[in-house]
Amino acid sequence: MRGACAAAPAGISQRNKRSLKSLVSKYVCLTLATTGLVAWLALPAAAQTAAAAPADAATAQQPDAGAKAAPLLHGFELGGLADVYYTYYSTEPEGDALFRNFDTRHNALRFSMAQIWITKAPTDESRAGMNLKFNFGHAAKMINAYEPASARALENIEQAYGSYLVPAGKGLQVDAGKFVTQHGAEVIEAKDNWNYSRSLLFALAIPYYHTGVRATYAATDKVTLMGNVVTGWNSVKDNNGGKSVGAQVILKPVSQVTIVQNYMTGYEQPHNSTDLRHLFDSVVTITPTSMVSLMANYDYGKDSVGGLPVSWQGVAGYLKVQATPWFAVIPRVEVLSDPDGFTTGATQTLKEATITGEFKAKGGLLTRVEYRRDASDVASFSKPSGPVTSQSSFAIGILYSYALK
Repeated sequence: MRGACAAAPAGISQRNKRSLKSLVSKYVCLTLATTGLVAWLALPAAAQTAAAAPADAATAQQPDAGAKAAPLLHGFELGGLADVYYTYYSTEPEGDALFRNFDTRHNALRFSMAQIWITKAPTDESRAGMNLKFNFGHAAKMINAYEPASARALENIEQAYGSYLVPAGKGLQVDAGKFVTQHGAEVIEAKDNWNYSRSLLFALAIPYYHTGVRATYAATDKVTLMGNVVTGWNSVKDNNGGKSVGAQVILKPVSQVTIVQNYMTGYEQPHNSTDLRHLFDSVVTITPTSMVSLMANYDYGKDSVGGLPVSWQGVAGYLKVQATPWFAVIPRVEVLSDPDGFTTGATQTLKEATITGEFKAKGGLLTRVEYRRDASDVASFSKPSGPVTSQSSFAIGILYSYALK
């Protein structure tokens, strides 16, 4: 459903080296520019703080040892991420590996993505907020592969929206702009997932992002509601005459259990306002102890093509065992059924099993070592010797992230 980009040669050629240098240059320049923007935005608050200081240093009191330090960026957060990986595929694909997202290239050290973001959460004291996140690299190209708009700059904007906290009840947050989807157990950034590789459900069953308006309200400490109206799946520019609407309910009956239920419907096919798509997405997370966490994700979607119904569904299960503060083991298993070939391009059932070892170091460095096996009930995978029904992969992902507040 989410698709893949055109193939590119494996290995690090002179062109790839130039591309890598260009990517790093863009990332550094954008980091400096964004740092300057944050400093400029924080300047009024800093000036007010300075003006409020005692004019006579002799009368100034010593700081209270128990007082909290003032936030460095006055409500803003500036962050960045670098994601590099090496993956070896048993099928030795020349381009992107089938049914995979982001860690798609064989036998080559690759940049998956480089990100920088600036955010400000709306609060009762400062009701306006924002979220601006830039994304560079092969992952950005895959995310925007189906974007109807022709502007290339959109490829590097993962999120760009403004927020306002309406003073109603516990606070009604309204966001407008481009934002990542609410669906699924996994997100675009590997650092925020349990495994390094993305699941079949992430890659094939749900969208990446939406553009429009959404409203989120915490009805109680245990119930949060969200609704949105958007242009559709993976589109800034609408590709048809209809809009899509979504709804979300988050339940937290006890501190160890979180239940998320999503629903979205709308016209998603290009130049087609007749065939209606529906998506049901459920995620349950249970944390019985500080060392053990479990998660399950179920997706069901249906649409129609030329008046004929099509559907897909899948389920994924996760277990995370945090053996020590710096090491965890995370197995994942899942099944995706595509009886009409709508999301995978062939009538088939895909299965995969993954085992991930996670190593955390101080200072935002994260390393994941992973083995994964994908299989189909038809010969969907290709090797140099011919079609096969399965594919194995071994990967090492290295991620570094930082955040300044």
